[in-house]
Formats: sequence, structure tokens, C-alpha cells
Amino acid sequence: MKKKETIASSILFEGLPSDQIDILAEIAIEKKYQRGQNIFFEGDLGTGFYMVGAGKVKIFKVSPSGKEHILHIFGTGEPFGEVPVFHGKPFPASAEALAKTTTIFFPRDKFVHLVERNPSIALNMLAVLSFRLRRFATQIENLSLKEVPARLAGYLLYLSQEQDDSEQVELDISKGQLASLLGTIPETLSRIFAKMSDEGLIIVQGRKITLLNMQGLMDKE
Repeated sequence: MKKKETIASSILFEGLPSDQIDILAEIAIEKKYQRGQNIFFEGDLGTGFYMVGAGKVKIFKVSPSGKEHILHIFGTGEPFGEVPVFHGKPFPASAEALAKTTTIFFPRDKFVHLVERNPSIALNMLAVLSFRLRRFATQIENLSLKEVPARLAGYLLYLSQEQDDSEQVELDISKGQLASLLGTIPETLSRIFAKMSDEGLIIVQGRKITLLNMQGLMDKE
């Protein structure tokens, strides 16, 4: 992983001049994690924020009964744990590596000092946080107002857009993790996959899913 190139191409810092990218790379610290290793836990003191350099990270919360609910899954170039940058409070959720992962860590004190001297960095960050807020609002709406088939249809269409408008998409997480992300259980998700297959909307082959009827999926949303 090339730290400077990852920072420059990330959604958080793209478009910044090279001298500012150099400064960001100087304060950033590479950290490596094995699959299943926790990066931080909910309640840990937030001393900075992270960016995925390589691999994949899930953000999740655990209910008092021990049930895990995945909030987000982030890939290369995506930041996570940004909240402590602004108020220094503990992390509101936990983070775990879903694969062998390298992160880029930005210490809060050094990053805040850098932002004070380069306000354009803060503008990029505000844009990303605004996007995250809209995505959270959509997620809350989906979980509270939409049935599970509509959530799954929306997710498959989202994957199609992410994977170059392809009619064959590949899940980058397990079906168990997808169930958690959609606010359901694996058994229910399997039944919905089977029903969509019977309806001629999709073909499921392991993690590869062929979208046979895009309009039909849109109608389910």
C-alpha cells in the first residue's frame, strides 16, 4: 500500500494540492490488522480517525442481548471514526477488520492543527460527513419503513451501480453480514433470495448474483 497515493485518491482528500497531501502523509500512521481483529471498541477514547488503506472494515454495534448489528462496511480510501476529530468523545460504535487490512490513522491533535492552517481540508471533510448523514437517514428510513425484500432489492441495485452498472454483481461480504446490514436474520434473507429467484428477478450462485429483471427489482424498492 502506498500511503500518499491512497490519501490523495480518497473521497476525503481528493483535489487537495500535493503539498497538503505530503503533510497529511507525514502525520498519518499505518496500522495493520488481521481478519476478525478489532480496530477499536465502542466507548474507546477517540484519539483520531482512520482510513482504509487496503482491505475492508465493518462498523457495528452490539445490543445488550449480544446481537450484532452492522452499520456500515468501508473499503479502500474510505474514512471511518471521524467523530472524535470534532469533539474528542469516545467512539460511538466498534470497528473490525473483515479481511487482512491496513489502515491509515490520523492522530486528532495533529490533524486539528493541520486543519487550522489549511481550512480547505475541513471543507472536504464536511462534504463527506454530509454525505454520510444522508446515507444514515436513508438507512434509518429503510429499516423503519421498508420490508426486508425492498431493502435487499435496493442493496442489489446499489451494488450494480457500484460495480459499473453490471447485471452480475458480487457480494463482498458474507450473507450473514448482509443480513445484519439489512436488519434481518440469515434465515429470512435466504428465504427472500429464494423467492426472488423463483420470481425470475435474480440468479444466485454463491456470492455472484445475476440481476435478471432490473425493473422488477426497482418495483420492489
